[in-house]
Amino acid sequence: MGIPTAVVVGVGAERGIGAAVCRRFATGGYHVLVAGRTAAKIEQVASRIGSRGGSAEAIVVDTTSEADVLRLFDRAMAPGEGREPADVVVFNAGNNQIIDFRSLSAEQFESFWRVGCFGGFLVGREAARRLAPLGRGTVIFTGASGSLRGKAGFAHFAAAKAGLRMISQSMAREFGPQGLHVAHVLIDGGVNGDRLRQLIPGMVEQRGEDGLLDVDAIAETYWHLHQQARSAWAQEIDLRPYKELF
Repeated sequence: MGIPTAVVVGVGAERGIGAAVCRRFATGGYHVLVAGRTAAKIEQVASRIGSRGGSAEAIVVDTTSEADVLRLFDRAMAPGEGREPADVVVFNAGNNQIIDFRSLSAEQFESFWRVGCFGGFLVGREAARRLAPLGRGTVIFTGASGSLRGKAGFAHFAAAKAGLRMISQSMAREFGPQGLHVAHVLIDGGVNGDRLRQLIPGMVEQRGEDGLLDVDAIAETYWHLHQQARSAWAQEIDLRPYKELF
């Protein structure tokens, strides 16, 4: 048996969910394909994993490009000597921005949908094509508060995230009986990562200790989902800080 392989799509800054998931699976003995749009960011994540004794490689991928996604999965299923084909795929791509509905352009709406929903379809479809025939594997989609409810100024984001949630549910019902575990993780709260820290300086201090979601704690849940016995699979799980209102 070789080293197992994990694919994490939508990796950005080191202090982010995607990078944290990469680190957790590397710690668990996986070779990790670190996939994202920005070469410098994913190379930094892969390099840091390597410096700590883990195994990772950076692959530049635009999740809205079918050709890119196919190329990623070709690599995932033939990851090199001493490595097993991928048995876990995480889709974490997405973007967010407050936009007044009246000024939301058609191009903006489509852009958010393509990244947050269409990209998930491409990744999910390829995961099903490659893993379901093998009768094993895990596919995890990162959701958000917008997966369940559309807030003012977030119609474009909520539409994409709600669509992604339906993809995960349909996949779970279709491929679960074939041995493919499909799960959706609702991130219902602020994430203590680089993005939020830059957008709202002082938020960490304002919320207090454990007032924001810790990226490594989130990643631990992804690891747990992949380890679940098939007699008790979770299809959806929601995560939020202990003091978050919901």
